[in-house]
Amino acid sequence: MITVLIICLIIVGIVLLLSVVTTSKAYSYKHTVDSLEDNPNIHKEIDQKKEE
Repeated sequence: MITVLIICLIIVGIVLLLSVVTTSKAYSYKHTVDSLEDNPNIHKEIDQKKEE
């Protein structure tokens, strides 16, 4: 019975460790945004406003 408890605690510890590592990597990921000059939709919107 005690061996089952130890194995369960080891599995829980591994899952907890993996979730902490994954969350840490997710928060450290640097998101980038395309510049406005490269966006073709901006030119369409400007042209539509000029026509109005």
